[in-house]
Amino acid sequence: MKVFVIGAHGQIGQHLIKLLAARGHQVFAGVRDVTQLDKTTGITPVAFDLEALPATLATPLKGMDAVIFTAGSGGQTGADKTMLVDLDGAIKSMQATEAAGVARFIIVSALYTDDRSKWLGAMKPYYAAKYYADEWLRHHTNLAYTIIRPGGLTNDQPIDKVQLDTDQDVAGKIARADVATVIADTLENPRTVKRTFNVISGEKLIKNAINDL
Repeated sequence: MKVFVIGAHGQIGQHLIKLLAARGHQVFAGVRDVTQLDKTTGITPVAFDLEALPATLATPLKGMDAVIFTAGSGGQTGADKTMLVDLDGAIKSMQATEAAGVARFIIVSALYTDDRSKWLGAMKPYYAAKYYADEWLRHHTNLAYTIIRPGGLTNDQPIDKVQLDTDQDVAGKIARADVATVIADTLENPRTVKRTFNVISGEKLIKNAINDL
């Protein structure tokens, strides 16, 4: 497939673009500055500024089979940047995807997004952004979406095993490399369309967990 990854320079994004290319997909890596990425076989860096207008963002998405949103403002930015990237940037990416005629859209959200009792302290803007972006995707687009909500992200070595839940928030962590595998397997499995699920490290092989949705 021809896959456009938004936020390709992020920690999950970097794992993902390499994994997708290794699986034989044609990967277009959306980044603010194309010099952030080295040219690699199967990966084409593309300038993609989330603060641009949706019509501008739609242009490089034309002809894609899927768009994956892995972008995030990061833990060191203020609430204003969180809203511009994690909320407005996400919604503009959805609008651009539809305008480009692409049906498939996968977004990386976060555990506890639907549970306001867990929106604490400095994380409140982050969760609010994720919540409303997810709501927009589900209720204000016609995209064939999947919403992936990982637990606490780590840089541990991947174990290729997860616990996947569709109806409850179970506390836990997951390696970013495993999240990338979850995204790749989600992309390749039609059972994930119009689904939202939480994922943490667990005991079931990723491919099996997704196939059991």
